[in-house]
Amino acid sequence: MVVSRLSLYLRELRQLVREGRSTVSSSQLGKMLGVTDAQVRKDLAYFGHFGHPGIGYRCDELIAEIRRILGTDRQWIVTMIGVGNMGRALLRYKGFAEQGFRIVAAFDTDPRIIGTKIEGIPVYNPDQLRDVIRQQRIQLGMITVPAPQAQHAADQLVAAGIAGIVNFAPVTLSLPEKVGLVGVDLTTELEQLAFSVANRNSKR
Repeated sequence: MVVSRLSLYLRELRQLVREGRSTVSSSQLGKMLGVTDAQVRKDLAYFGHFGHPGIGYRCDELIAEIRRILGTDRQWIVTMIGVGNMGRALLRYKGFAEQGFRIVAAFDTDPRIIGTKIEGIPVYNPDQLRDVIRQQRIQLGMITVPAPQAQHAADQLVAAGIAGIVNFAPVTLSLPEKVGLVGVDLTTELEQLAFSVANRNSKR
């Protein structure tokens, strides 16, 4: 998908800036991601004209344009349901804040952590979800509960007015069309990797 490649372009452009680079060509950017320079130009041309003759793309300029396209040129307020091992690991990840995603609240049914803060994020009882989402003006939700509880968690978020959900539980959710959904199934990703490696070895 074009959007997923835009995120990858953004990642590589940021790395180039950290390395002190100010410009990049479509062939250089494509080589970093294993796609052709024609694919890079096609992806970017779909959203406008960003290149400069004889220069290529100015990194800072292209970063700003891709962030605008992706909607990450503003801050998104995020909540999380499920503060188990995966939830805690995600709360420790500083990259969310750096990219404009601010987690302001988490929810869990464990009475031992309700009312505490984990990685500076307050943990609430799910019964408070609707009020907290409204008060904090939360727009996005992350689901990190076990699969059997994921649909219920999603229903709670939808009822509270959440606009989009990232689901880390290994289960397919049923949501209204108006609510955005992205699924992250790490087991599936490993299966795809295993297939790629096994298939490569079988061709030797």
